[in-house]
Amino acid sequence: MLIIQISDIHVGPEFRDDVFHRAVDEINELDPDLLLVTGDLTENGLLSQYEGAAELMKQFTCRRRLYTSGNHDYRSTGYLLFRRFFPSKPVLKTRDLLVATLGTARPERNDGEAGHRQIVWLENLLRRERRRFKLVMMHHHLVPVPDTGPNTIPILDAGDVLRALDRSGIGLVLCGHRHRPWKWALNRIPIIHAGSLSSERLRGFFSNSYNMVEINKGQYRAWLKIVNGPKLDFKRIIAGESGLATIPFLNRYA
Repeated sequence: MLIIQISDIHVGPEFRDDVFHRAVDEINELDPDLLLVTGDLTENGLLSQYEGAAELMKQFTCRRRLYTSGNHDYRSTGYLLFRRFFPSKPVLKTRDLLVATLGTARPERNDGEAGHRQIVWLENLLRRERRRFKLVMMHHHLVPVPDTGPNTIPILDAGDVLRALDRSGIGLVLCGHRHRPWKWALNRIPIIHAGSLSSERLRGFFSNSYNMVEINKGQYRAWLKIVNGPKLDFKRIIAGESGLATIPFLNRYA
């Protein structure tokens, strides 16, 4: 199974239309089994931005998809619009995969929070699952991400979420929010962060990107895909190979 994660589209003043459409072409050509959208489809949660984002998302041909909201989507009472434009189930199950959506956005707040009831729900859901590969998607980060400045506070109850994931034998966690591709392994929990698909506001890695995840026989493999650029193993991102952050940036103007 091929899963594509896109995040932080940010329809609004910083949105890069040309990059988005190039990403659509690439992802449609890959023909993924599942598209995961981990929040911040809009910049300010405005009705016009939701309308624009909804039209843009129609260009993806993958019919099986899940959405979760970001802090920018919940601005300007955008939380009233998100479910209208991007209805999504909290859980998806296939023969070999379970995906759970953890909602961390809160109205008019940049910081995130899962909440006690949702954490208990998540732990019970994951504990009951014995056969499928277990994946959790969320917008906010559980662990601070390098190169993202002083606003490195994870969700307020990150410790409780991490404990629930650790107890439940989670296979993979996918996050967005920080616009910085990265990967952590904490205890038995692999956490992969997405960059921004189409925003000008990039941190530490100066190219728009999305994540590719392959699930096979209870195991996963993941890569970072530069829009209009190479597919990279996350080991290269973590190692910070010389020139890795700048070459794709320059290639955008080649």
